[in-house]
Amino acid sequence: MSQIIEALSDVSQNYEALFVDLWGCVHNGVAAYPEACAALQAYRKAGGIVVLVTNSPRARVEVAKQLVKFGVPDDAWDTIATSGDSARAAMFQGTVGNKVYFIGIEEEKTFFEPLHLIKDPVEVTCVPLEEAEGIVCTGLFDASADPAEMRPQFLYAKQKGLKLLCANPDIVVDRGHRREWCAGALAALYTEMGGESLYFGKPHPPIYDLARRRLHEIAPEIGDSAILAIGDGVRTDIQGAQGEDIDSLFITGGLAAEETRTESQPHAEALLDFLAKEGMTPTYSIGFLR
Repeated sequence: MSQIIEALSDVSQNYEALFVDLWGCVHNGVAAYPEACAALQAYRKAGGIVVLVTNSPRARVEVAKQLVKFGVPDDAWDTIATSGDSARAAMFQGTVGNKVYFIGIEEEKTFFEPLHLIKDPVEVTCVPLEEAEGIVCTGLFDASADPAEMRPQFLYAKQKGLKLLCANPDIVVDRGHRREWCAGALAALYTEMGGESLYFGKPHPPIYDLARRRLHEIAPEIGDSAILAIGDGVRTDIQGAQGEDIDSLFITGGLAAEETRTESQPHAEALLDFLAKEGMTPTYSIGFLR
């Protein structure tokens, strides 16, 4: 049974670092959550390190700019690890070839800017699907569209044997009060159709390797037993933490608010039923990060 806590400070003294999800925990895609920011500021003032670990397909510098726009204070975090940077590293190592078909919006084309982590990166060019050696997906062309609209292109791609690099494994996110599809929905569809999708964000190991590298740039001595992962995605944040053998705090008022009957806090029985159905056992649970 996951322990329901009232505030991060109830357990934070047991951990030297936090791996914190952004969307649904620290902001809602429009504005910051003040209580969440205050909790992270207090944790850092007490000596803790906050690594923001996000399935954003963008580079960490672009995510940092978003945080300013949303009103997240600079002193609420130390460093950032993004699914986008993890996936970019693989792309520039040639994982999906030199010529790629890009699925995403124009402002996410920063994905193709040079990544200094990789020595001798391959040259990557965006081309029409007919000329592609692989696919790079940062999101849908239209986040409100049905992912199934991509079936014709995916059938062609599968027949060509193209791999799809998924820069954001999330299926959906809530932008304010509107739910939107993410790249993970397209990757799941492509896999369902028999194609091969490659994942680099939560719950998959590459982003945790990157998060540890970011953390150890600040504090090399911190081990996994001293890290608490926080997030609202049971199939991303919590599953990923369990796979890495890291303690976790489940934010029930995000994606699973309805299933857990969360108002200020989750309904205990609803939470138990939901976690049993999902086969997940977060160390702790709370309605909202505070």
